[in-house]
Amino acid sequence: MKRSHASQRPSGFSQFRALLMKDIRQELRTREMLTSMVVYALLVLTIYGAALSQVADGLQVVSFAGGLLWALIVFTSLLGLNRSFSHETESGCLEGILLAPVDRSVIFLAKATSNLLFLAAVEVIVIPLFSLFFLSGADVAATTPMIVLPLAVGTVGVAGVGTLLSTIAIDTRGRDVLLAILFIPVIFPLLYACVSATTTAFMGVEGTFGAYWTSCALAAAYDVIMIAAAWGLYEFVLDA
Repeated sequence: MKRSHASQRPSGFSQFRALLMKDIRQELRTREMLTSMVVYALLVLTIYGAALSQVADGLQVVSFAGGLLWALIVFTSLLGLNRSFSHETESGCLEGILLAPVDRSVIFLAKATSNLLFLAAVEVIVIPLFSLFFLSGADVAATTPMIVLPLAVGTVGVAGVGTLLSTIAIDTRGRDVLLAILFIPVIFPLLYACVSATTTAFMGVEGTFGAYWTSCALAAAYDVIMIAAAWGLYEFVLDA
């Protein structure tokens, strides 16, 4: 008995795994995206060091360390998102993927997951350096490890929303500028909530952790709503 065309089509998970492994293998071979993101983050840390060289009070640094950290993450992620589709567009790979019987939502999930993994890898390198350069001499609170939660929630949102916006800007002139113009306003509610939660964890002031959990909940709600919207809109963005 002949199999139907539908039965021969790979499952959604197989499509997702194939696309994700394609991105990972390509990045491990070239290391262009990870290298550029790490180098950019190190340059930003150098600028931070020059700007804060006259701040002698460690408490002052801790009070705005959350904002500095998230500014570093957001601008580094912009560089990575701009490069996330560079190989597909330059080699015509994206057209081949679109011609294949692959669900558009699976393309979004695979690309968002690869962006999430690459951004998380950069954070694993950069955040300890940030702590070493700016918080090693400061009296940080015992609650500092709680920054892991807003970092995780925020990174998921940045990768998900950024994947949609980078796809919108992929074929435009001046896509670097356009992506930043689209990305910063859209991501602002998530950024505000994550900065608030991260700062609270760094400061460790008693009685403020209600704000910490509220900020984390708002960031998680933002992730659910915006990633669901991006997942639903991605087919229309690719077709456009």
